[in-house]
Amino acid sequence: MTYSSSSEARLNQHDLAAYLDAHLLGAKAGIRFFDSAVGSLEGTGQEDRLRHIKDEVVAARRELKVLFNRCGYRRSAAKRVSGLLGALAGKLNPLNPLRTRGHAGAQLELETLQSMLRGQECLWRTLQLLAEHEPRLDRERLAQLEKQVQRQLGTVAEIMDSTAEARFLQ
Repeated sequence: MTYSSSSEARLNQHDLAAYLDAHLLGAKAGIRFFDSAVGSLEGTGQEDRLRHIKDEVVAARRELKVLFNRCGYRRSAAKRVSGLLGALAGKLNPLNPLRTRGHAGAQLELETLQSMLRGQECLWRTLQLLAEHEPRLDRERLAQLEKQVQRQLGTVAEIMDSTAEARFLQ
């Protein structure tokens, strides 16, 4: 595959639709992980901070869905089924099944959240690069979303750092 940075290159709408659809699916899974992590931190000073980020992730997913629809794309049937299966699996939460905060599972939840947020950061950055070729992409708004995710990453890292000793030291 050849990559072109020419301003006259045409955007592959099929690939962009698949990419955005995959991120919609991933964001849905991320929201479930945030719900679980918030539950693991229930009653701590960190619960509200993580809940706020989860609310922002929900809003960003909604914004991505609006963009997806505005571009005239349709969700993949296979990804919709995957989403339903993922929702069922997410209820089991293999990382922290008991949702305990003093457990290695809570650490893994926070690490997973950071990975998911990194994926979202890459999404917004990629879309900014494609905005030159797609007028329905608002580069300025995408830059704001990227900055928001960078702040969220910092907050989740702070939460992880400030709670790690309580999980692992006896």
